[in-house]
Amino acid sequence: MEAVQRKFITPDGTTLMADAWGDADNPPVILAHGGGQTRHSWGGTAKTLAEHGWYALAYDQRGHGQSSWSEDGIYGLDLFAGDMKLIAESFDRKAHVVGASLGGFAALISGGELDTQLFQSITLVDVTPSLNSEGVKHIFNFMSSHMDEGFDNLEQVADVISEYTGRPRRSDLSGLEKNLRQENGRYYWHWDPNFFSFREDRSANPTRVIDASKNISAPIMLIRGGMSDVVTEVEVKEFLSLVPHAQYVDVEHARHMVAGDRNDIFTKAVTNFLEQQLCC
Repeated sequence: MEAVQRKFITPDGTTLMADAWGDADNPPVILAHGGGQTRHSWGGTAKTLAEHGWYALAYDQRGHGQSSWSEDGIYGLDLFAGDMKLIAESFDRKAHVVGASLGGFAALISGGELDTQLFQSITLVDVTPSLNSEGVKHIFNFMSSHMDEGFDNLEQVADVISEYTGRPRRSDLSGLEKNLRQENGRYYWHWDPNFFSFREDRSANPTRVIDASKNISAPIMLIRGGMSDVVTEVEVKEFLSLVPHAQYVDVEHARHMVAGDRNDIFTKAVTNFLEQQLCC
């Protein structure tokens, strides 16, 4: 099975690139990655969903991967949520959405504030309205590493990723290139360095995301990496009190990058949740 490339143009002229898997007549599932990632970060999830009868669409968020960079260098939650809403409205039926980290924030705002009837269901991947500050610091430290000077080769990239994720250093480095760009013979992370302006985005405050979460009546599931330092049991408890109808799955031996750490278990949890929506 091969992915079909799709392109979306936002009102401000930003191009969003996506890969779509499966029959376009099947129920749509949008996969939105986290900050600093690309649409390739989902592992085999999109393909597996297609094999189970879904139309899975994974897109590069603005400023990431093959999607456009902001001309003014500004990135905010309203822009990411608006992009997601645009993609969701491109289907002839309500879409399901799976959002990791930044993608989860976009899902909560687009589905809990912009249009509470937008999604058929929402799956949040290691993200809640309030995040553990030390875990967030860990993410930005990783993202900023080698941001300016880049890397000499893929071996250096693999070493940095292994140290951050705690996974063994991969032996096959060919897949890394999808998440990198090359300039003057050097490798750089495949995202706009100006994405760091998102840290100054005052609209991305916990109170706003909390209020949006309370508005969500659609089926919703939170998947947490059991070893995550971004969403701890404290944040999980707070979220489940905000959204009592939410389901919760804890993936053992996974960190913040749940789909990358335990893709088999993660994908099974997503598939099971989506299939519940078909039968109920």
